[in-house]
Amino acid sequence: MSEQPSGPLAGMRVLDLTTMISGGFANVMFADFGADVVAVEHPEYSDPVRDWVPRSAGQSLYWKNLGRNKRHVTLDLSTEDGQRIALELAADADVVVENFRPGTLERWNLDYETLSAANDGLVMVRLSGFGQTGPQSARPGFGTIAEAMSTFVSINGYEDGGPLLPPIPIADLTAASFAVQGAMFALWAREVNGAPGQVVDVSLFEPLFRYMIGDVEAYDTEGVVPERTGNKSNQAAPRDLYEAEDGYVALSASSQNIFENVMEAIGHADLVDDPRFRTNDARMDNREELDRIIEEWTAERSREEVLETMRAGDAVVGPVYDIADIFEDEQYRARGDLLEVEDDDLGTIRTQGVVPKFSETPGSVEHLGGEPGAHNEDVYREELGLSEAEYERLREEGVI
Repeated sequence: MSEQPSGPLAGMRVLDLTTMISGGFANVMFADFGADVVAVEHPEYSDPVRDWVPRSAGQSLYWKNLGRNKRHVTLDLSTEDGQRIALELAADADVVVENFRPGTLERWNLDYETLSAANDGLVMVRLSGFGQTGPQSARPGFGTIAEAMSTFVSINGYEDGGPLLPPIPIADLTAASFAVQGAMFALWAREVNGAPGQVVDVSLFEPLFRYMIGDVEAYDTEGVVPERTGNKSNQAAPRDLYEAEDGYVALSASSQNIFENVMEAIGHADLVDDPRFRTNDARMDNREELDRIIEEWTAERSREEVLETMRAGDAVVGPVYDIADIFEDEQYRARGDLLEVEDDDLGTIRTQGVVPKFSETPGSVEHLGGEPGAHNEDVYREELGLSEAEYERLREEGVI
C-alpha cells in the first residue's frame, strides 16, 4: 500500500463489492477510520456514481467523496478467474460488503458459505432493497422506494400538501450507517465473545423505519397514524423556522425552562403564565398563535440580531444555513469539518471532515476517489502475487 492508514480501524481489511450510495457510504466510513478498503468495480461498467453531478474538471464530485480513502481495483465477478481472485481477496478480509440483488453472489459462487469456507471468521454485510428474506427480497430496490415504504415520506411535508421525498438519499445513508454498526457488532461478537463469522442482513427500508420512534406502539395501542406537520413538532412547542429580515432561524424549546428563556428574550415574559402557554400541552394546542407572536418579533430584526438576543437569553436557536454559510462558519472551522486534500485531478480541494471525532485514534482523509483500477497492481501483483504474465492475461481478457 502506498498510504499507511491511521485511526481506530487500522489493520482491518474490508472487501467492497458494492456500487451506488448505500455501499459506497458504508465503506467510506470504514476507510475514513483507517480500514484498508479494497473497492471492486467491473472493468467495463464502473460505479454509476462516477457519472453523477456535481462535476469539476470532468470529475464527479459525488464520486470523489464516496470513493475517498479506498483502493480501487477492477474485477469481473461473473467470470471463473474473477471469482477465484475474489475468493483470495475475501480470505484475507475481516468484512465483505455487497449490495447486489439477493441471489447474485450465489449465482457467481461467491455466497457466504463459499467465502467463509476459506475464512471462517468472515463477516459479510449484505445490503439490499428489501433484505435477504421475505416475499419481496428478490425485487430490485432503491432508496426512494425504501423512503416511501418506511413511512418517512408520508409524514414529510406540510399539513395542507402532499407527501415529500427527501432531497438527499436518506434511506441509503441510514442503511449504510446501520451496515457499519452491524459489522462492528459482529466483529465484537467474534473478537470478544468468540462467535463465528456471520452475515449481517441490512435492507434499505428497515433502518429508516426504525427511526420512527413510538409510532408502532402508538398505532398498536391507540390507532394513531402520524400526519404531516411541516416544521412543527408533535412533541413540543415552540419548534419551527422563523423568518427574520434577511433569513431564517431554527428555534426549539422542548423544555419548560427553555420556553421561559425564549419568552424573556423576546420581551414576552408575561406569556409564561398565560393559560394558553403555561404547559407544553397548552402550547401544543395553541402553537399557531405562539408561532405568530415569535415571528412578529423575529421579522423586525436581522438574523444575526435574533441569534444574539436569543443566545444571550440562553435560548436554543440557530441559523438556517446553505453550503456557502458552512464555509464561513467558525464552529465548522474549529471542528475541522472542512479538510483540504490534494487530488490528482482537481488539485487542492476541500472535503468533509471525518465524523465522529476520536481523542486518541482519529480518522483522516488521505485522498479522494481515484480512477477505476488505480490500485490493480498494488493488490494483484504485490499482495496476491500474480505473475506479470498472469496479470497481463487477466487484463487482456477483461477480467481485471
